[in-house]
Amino acid sequence: MSATSSSLPKTPREQDKFAKLGLRTEMDFVLHLPMRYEDETEIVSMREAAMRAGNAVQIEGEVTSCEIQPKPRRQLVVTISDESSQVVLRFLNFYGSQIKQMAIGMRVRARGELRHGFFGAEMVHPTYKIVNAGAALPSSLTPVYHAGEGVSQNMLRKAISAALLKVNWQDTLSPSLLAKLHLSEFEVSVKLLHMPPPDVDQYALLEREHPAWERMKFDELLAQQLSLKRAQASRRAKGATSLPIVGALCAEFIRTLPFTLTSAQERVLAEIRQDLKQDFPMQRLLQGDVGSGKTIVAALAAAQAIDSGYQAALMAPTEILAEQHFRKVASWLAPLGVKTAWLTGSLKKKEKREAQGLISSGAAQLVIGTHALIQESVQFSKLGLVIVDEQHRFGVAQRLTLRNKGEAGKVPHQLMMSATPIPRTLAMTYYADLEVSVIDELPPGRTPIMTRVIDQNRREEVIQRVHAATLERKQVYWVCPLIEESEALQLQTATDTHAMLSAALPDCQVGLVHGRLKQAEKQAVMDAFIKNEIQVLVATTVIEVGVDVPNASLMVIEHAERFGLSQLHQLRGRVGRGAAASVCVLLYQAPLGGIAKQRLLTMRESTDGFAIARKDLELRGPGEFLGARQSGEALLRFADLEKDQHLVDMARNVAMHLLKHDMATVEAHLQRWMGSREEFLRV
Repeated sequence: MSATSSSLPKTPREQDKFAKLGLRTEMDFVLHLPMRYEDETEIVSMREAAMRAGNAVQIEGEVTSCEIQPKPRRQLVVTISDESSQVVLRFLNFYGSQIKQMAIGMRVRARGELRHGFFGAEMVHPTYKIVNAGAALPSSLTPVYHAGEGVSQNMLRKAISAALLKVNWQDTLSPSLLAKLHLSEFEVSVKLLHMPPPDVDQYALLEREHPAWERMKFDELLAQQLSLKRAQASRRAKGATSLPIVGALCAEFIRTLPFTLTSAQERVLAEIRQDLKQDFPMQRLLQGDVGSGKTIVAALAAAQAIDSGYQAALMAPTEILAEQHFRKVASWLAPLGVKTAWLTGSLKKKEKREAQGLISSGAAQLVIGTHALIQESVQFSKLGLVIVDEQHRFGVAQRLTLRNKGEAGKVPHQLMMSATPIPRTLAMTYYADLEVSVIDELPPGRTPIMTRVIDQNRREEVIQRVHAATLERKQVYWVCPLIEESEALQLQTATDTHAMLSAALPDCQVGLVHGRLKQAEKQAVMDAFIKNEIQVLVATTVIEVGVDVPNASLMVIEHAERFGLSQLHQLRGRVGRGAAASVCVLLYQAPLGGIAKQRLLTMRESTDGFAIARKDLELRGPGEFLGARQSGEALLRFADLEKDQHLVDMARNVAMHLLKHDMATVEAHLQRWMGSREEFLRV
């Protein structure tokens, strides 16, 4: 990249375009590293280029003809030649100015994939420029950057070149630390990545295994670890109300349970109880596989808050899940004298006012609901514990608002639950600021679920199996991915499936539940299913989490190839909750793509949520796996948590050392890599 003609964006319009790419400061531009490279350092003769057909090559020659051909579609066809041969440049989309540029006699340097067409060697839509004879070639590979609307590669290259001249290159890490970690210098690494010499190991560069990439990935991971650990320290510096009493309510609660806690539940409960006794806020992630018993642990934590004289709040992302929690937890605690309030957006005004009155007066010791809990009109009397289920479905601001509803100057303890098992690598990296508890044992009596993968052409056999299950007084879920017809995806819809099954199973009651039903309608259908008044429930993914019907032992998932692994596992977890052997049928439409095939194979071979989560991470990447964009966690741009585990461990150790002994380096490194984005993590 030439620095002489480079410039940073000057006009507000230019600045806005770059800002959409996250490019605001000089360092933002410097750290906008290439996705790939083009080799424009050599020109090959047209004869040699023809021998490399199918590969990207760069040629140079004189225009011998330039014309617009009207058929088979309007296109600009330019022929250039050198001493060895000629090549046709074909442009299907072009501007009038290009015709003038490529007048006969002009010299063109073009780069693209050469192929043999009907009229000989040609390039379709090559990159090109008009040059003078003997014009100098670049001395480094040409970077190709992630760009946005209205931002060309040329604009990016100029802006990045300007930033490279102006930025402060002082290394945030000391020479002794770099030597100890066998890492290259920051300036050397960045400049090599933006302007790699022709003799660079291109494989290592593209696979991000070059030492320059190692330094970038380490720096990024170090910034994330520093930020999360500092956020953790910041939370610990805030005051929280100690909830030390494990009293009469807790004791009576455990005594009246119709089952015994597993050793994993007891271990996790002990960790939470110890946290609640502290005078700084608990930040604990409680994770476990489907059906591992997270809700009972959360309810026992709420009992400790109530025993200590404080309120507990449980927030769930959907009304169906919140309702499930309310029914289950209230059935445990109400007989013990605990007053529970229910608050969701669908309540009538009078019901909302009554619930808000119970909450603000302190009469309601436990409050369960949806995001309605975080509305400004909801005021707690003495909120000591916040429990957030499926926490990754809530945005940063939503979680923060509920946390701010504690007593003045105090932050309530927070317990976050996730039924999506998170691989150890991911938990230690993305949740470095949280304590993580894992329930890694299923309660006794849970029957294993057999998973079958069946082509939808065998739908009639599946319907017969559904009918046989209902004759044995068992119940069935039939899950569909869409509510309305989509011609693009050609998916069977929930409404069509409901009609089809109702006709095919005249002696069965077939129900339908989906996201567009009113809450009262949804609940009426669910109640009928729970009472076995409905034998087959056709549903969309609204039943993904929280629904617990022990008599349901068969699940059919329509177009299973369209679902993610995590979602398939969650759905499958709705069966296998009773004593009967359970089956999950994954109906798919052929032909299957590579990833879809891997997903279905994984589901057939494993019921281990953590094994499935690891595979999901491998297939989808950490950002999508965690729902990171909506949760506000900083996405990793360069590091790969599976391939770069050695760097994760190294960054974690260095972060802990720097936070203890070198806060100046911490500040400098975070400013370089995070800027204002660090605030995302302080919730």
